[in-house]
Amino acid sequence: MDISLQNRSAIVTGGSKGIGFAIAKRFAESGADVAIVARGRESLDAAVREIKTVTNAHVIGVQGDVGKAADVQRAYDEAMAAFGKLDIAVNNAGTSRAGPFEAMSDAVLQEDLELKLFAAVRVCRLVLPQMKERRFGRIINVLNIGAKAPRAASAPTSVSRAAGMALTKALASEYAPFNVLVNGLLVGLIEADQHVQKAKSRGIPLEDYKAGLAKDIPLGRFGHAEEFANIACFLASDAGSYITGTAINVDGGRSPVV
Repeated sequence: MDISLQNRSAIVTGGSKGIGFAIAKRFAESGADVAIVARGRESLDAAVREIKTVTNAHVIGVQGDVGKAADVQRAYDEAMAAFGKLDIAVNNAGTSRAGPFEAMSDAVLQEDLELKLFAAVRVCRLVLPQMKERRFGRIINVLNIGAKAPRAASAPTSVSRAAGMALTKALASEYAPFNVLVNGLLVGLIEADQHVQKAKSRGIPLEDYKAGLAKDIPLGRFGHAEEFANIACFLASDAGSYITGTAINVDGGRSPVV
């Protein structure tokens, strides 16, 4: 099976670390030009350097907060200026944020929606017209398994991600006639910096933290960001040309629903 992204260009939000970085790197290794969007300049530059050392792809870094409409517009403009077109958009930005419902203020919910839902809406609003015109496009929305099966005290993240899943299905139906495919990938427990920080905040070794959570995963371990990136690359390639409107669990079997 040929998983090639030659002559394709992509934009990946939240692309300097973790899953976003793994996706950007996998795309570049498969031949795509990639624009990485992230808030931190230092980590962004490091990500671009690392990808350039192992690929010949045209890779740019755009510093910006996709929770802000102006930054989304600027990121799109810089990517278009660099590549002339965008074939693939990955809406990945966001962190896990959860707590008791009664402790969730309007401000907290709005901030989460801006970063996870409205950022994706704004990226899609910008990339879809030129995808539609060229009759080719791939949009991947990175969500989490709480979008399908929210746990207690899982808001605002589960609410934002469920809305993102509805957006995915609505766009898939609307843009399928133009060969623009829209899918969601739902994260389970994937090794990422946020877990390192959580282990530190609880004062326990990272491996002990992971072991405590891994007992609920049928495969018995955390996933690797590269494993997640492989699925994203498949969906972005011609090999995934008959898949749209899906929300695929990438979770080692952890989700109680398919």
